[in-house]
Amino acid sequence: MDPAELKRFERTFLPHMSAAYNLARWLTRSDQDAQDVVQEAYLRAVRFFGGFRGGNSKAWLLSIVRNAGYTWLQRSQAHGTTVSFDEQLHDVEDRSQGPEMELLQRATRQDLLAALEALPVEFRETLVLRELEGLSYKEIAEVGGLPIGTVMSRLARARRILGQVLSERGTKED
Repeated sequence: MDPAELKRFERTFLPHMSAAYNLARWLTRSDQDAQDVVQEAYLRAVRFFGGFRGGNSKAWLLSIVRNAGYTWLQRSQAHGTTVSFDEQLHDVEDRSQGPEMELLQRATRQDLLAALEALPVEFRETLVLRELEGLSYKEIAEVGGLPIGTVMSRLARARRILGQVLSERGTKED
């Protein structure tokens, strides 16, 4: 990569490094593994930078981070260190969002982070991209290669599960 192209790469993608780390951290649940995923993602981004045609650089980079994170998760599953998401097992009864949102607002930061850690990775990633990174549904769909309806569904289910986990923790402490 020539120096001018490297400068353009740095201007385009280095401002998104904390978002990249944040997504990787929530996918891997480990600081060290997240750093490895981000490093791998930036190496991939440099390699494929010629294919970047402008547009939303944050979404483009986060899609690479997501892919690197899922590759890491697959390798970890092969070694038996993660649990995969089971649609039937992890499904939660559909309820209105009122009580869940109320619980989320009352939860302490530590309770909320612990409950977020407990979410299946597909829901955790969607919630992190929306609530922590501020991506739009369209951007999340672009990052994940998903239809917007799936993004909306995952987000709603993530919030419900999070509300249920917080409710159960609140019940245990009472």
